[in-house]
Amino acid sequence: MSFTVRPATLDDAPAIQAIYGHHVLNSLGTFEELPPDADEICRRMDAVLAQDCPWLVAVEDGRIGAYAYATPFRPRSAYRFTVEDSVYVAPTHVRQGLGLLVMRELIEVCAASGKREMLAVIGDSGNEGSIKLHEKCGFSFRGRFDGVGLKFGRWADIILMQRHLTV
Repeated sequence: MSFTVRPATLDDAPAIQAIYGHHVLNSLGTFEELPPDADEICRRMDAVLAQDCPWLVAVEDGRIGAYAYATPFRPRSAYRFTVEDSVYVAPTHVRQGLGLLVMRELIEVCAASGKREMLAVIGDSGNEGSIKLHEKCGFSFRGRFDGVGLKFGRWADIILMQRHLTV
């Protein structure tokens, strides 16, 4: 496997939508309940890029196996050096290191742009894959909100993790 990481383009929206749609319909990694269409993914990508934040994809032979992006944590100016990450891996590529590949690049890009802190808000306290991925990337556990999301007929927690980006 020889995936490379590059900035996402709007042409990547259908592949990103397919990956995200799978997670919306099959996991608690996101609390969104209806998959957005590719046009909505384009709007979301435009919004992220307009805020000078990165959206990256891991690609091999023109196929996207994972993606990650960062968004401002909160809109107030005091938070301008803190971002929140999102990372999703295609169901055909889980446990193959793609999440780690794209997350490491996302961390580097955010650090190089002057961001100071990266936060992860992980859906479902049982989401061991995402929790372990963030630990491998240097994130530390910061807290848990119990039962804040109702999806698939059950209440789910979120896990909060944090990583310092600059020396």
